[in-house]
Amino acid sequence: MSANMSANPSDLRVGFVGLGIMGQAMAGHLLAAGHPLRIYNRTRAKGDALVERGALWCDTPAEVAASSDVVITMVGFPSDVEQVWLGAEGILKTAQQAVLIDMSTSSPALAQRLAAEALTRGCVALDAPVSGGDVGARDAKLSIMVGGDEAAFNRVLPVLQLMGSNIAHAGAAGAGQHTKMCNQVVIASTIMGVSEGLAYAKSAGLDPERVLQTIGSGAAGSFQLNVLGARIVKGDFAPGFFIEHFLKDLGIALSEAERMGLKLPGAALARQLYEQLATRGLSRQGTQALYCHYVQE
Repeated sequence: MSANMSANPSDLRVGFVGLGIMGQAMAGHLLAAGHPLRIYNRTRAKGDALVERGALWCDTPAEVAASSDVVITMVGFPSDVEQVWLGAEGILKTAQQAVLIDMSTSSPALAQRLAAEALTRGCVALDAPVSGGDVGARDAKLSIMVGGDEAAFNRVLPVLQLMGSNIAHAGAAGAGQHTKMCNQVVIASTIMGVSEGLAYAKSAGLDPERVLQTIGSGAAGSFQLNVLGARIVKGDFAPGFFIEHFLKDLGIALSEAERMGLKLPGAALARQLYEQLATRGLSRQGTQALYCHYVQE
């Protein structure tokens, strides 16, 4: 690791690649904590607010990594991860003795591959996908599931704590992504239950808000019910997490399950229903738009 890794954690030079719905807020917390911050995003305008606050814009992921002790990537698909890590202008072209953290939700196999590649460049890679959506990112209360070298995890823990409130080392490279798949499998059946329960309430002529207030504090209470359910009741299907990204996650989870000889009928049904919504042009809506499968809004 670079000499700066042993310095005051707030002195660490951090690079952030991927400034989407969650990434902008996450990078903002790092900047607010005083970290020198270099940023890159495919659409430059998404970095403007951070640049106004003092972040340094870079034209490529490689430029971000060249002068960073810690580099974080938060992008959409495994192909995007490969591009920003392994592409001609990727972070592994220039990173030196850095801890490289992919906080995207991607495949465990890719996480293992990146960890091996990083070692050949004198770096350490961690896979650290998150859960909590736009609300968790904004409030710095994400759950962060980390796979990879435990010593490296401990070194960058102060950085991760600026973005999340529940941070756990899950095991070797790929373990963070496997843990995120557990999370997505649980969400898949839970959001179906929330959508069905609220569709039932509407069909029964109940006041959906009163139903939420009543059951949200009981055994059914969850983020999916209390946060996304409230959005459903308001007719708010704006993305905190895109359907197209959830379909990607379910595809990874079901592929891994098949490889392990495991049947996941709930996740398989959720993917089928979301695929139907995608064919209706709703892939850029939030996952709570599953409700639209049951009730025509």
